[in-house]
Amino acid sequence: MSGFRTLFYKEVLRFWKVAFQTVAAPIVTALLYLTIFGHALQNHVAVYPGVLYTSFLIPGLVMMSVLQNAFANSSSSLIQSKVTGNLVFVLLTPLSHWEMFSAYVLAAIVRGLAVGFGVFIVTIWFVPITFASPFFIIVFGALGAAILGTLGLIAGIWAQKFDQLATFQNFLIMPLTFLSGVFYSTHSLPPVWRAISQLNPFFYMIDGFRYGFFGVGDVDPWLSVLVVGGFLVIVAALAVALLKRGYKLRY
Repeated sequence: MSGFRTLFYKEVLRFWKVAFQTVAAPIVTALLYLTIFGHALQNHVAVYPGVLYTSFLIPGLVMMSVLQNAFANSSSSLIQSKVTGNLVFVLLTPLSHWEMFSAYVLAAIVRGLAVGFGVFIVTIWFVPITFASPFFIIVFGALGAAILGTLGLIAGIWAQKFDQLATFQNFLIMPLTFLSGVFYSTHSLPPVWRAISQLNPFFYMIDGFRYGFFGVGDVDPWLSVLVVGGFLVIVAALAVALLKRGYKLRY
């Protein structure tokens, strides 16, 4: 496992050395979202009974930050290694595909959770936050970060240049994140759009995570665990298969 530990340490150090950009900047962005949307919609959007809109918004912003930064960590690492040509030094080592997968995804989880925790710390001063079920907060935070870290790994394997990676992020990750209920409850949508929203796996991550704070959600949290867990198994199997095959990694 020494190879896994070394690669994991390298990946964590890679983003931590520029923490002002990789951790602090997303926290400031989330704070701006909270300030603008919370101020503009506080008295105009009804969510759960007895829950202020600003309180409702905070878990969504925390989870959105976790997801986006977990994806950014693994995807940017691989594409940078491809562009600079230093990926060969990772491939020459006696690392198994499972060790590579675990190191990249675990480092992505660390970055995602670090940013999410930072967002939570700077936003809880705005409104009081309750903890109805910390178990679901931990489970969905970890599962969500793992899924997006894995998707970032897949995107980094597939992309050959930064433009292709940006396409993956702008046309898949970003829309799925923003349409997952970060800024609204799906109960406020017409039935057709509510049904469409529930086809989005990101919706179950956000809703399950928010359930951990308020004890209410748009769907049953155990259904969310099942959907999110199943989705993680699928994307992880795909990522491991690509690494084992050396798809777009070995030439």
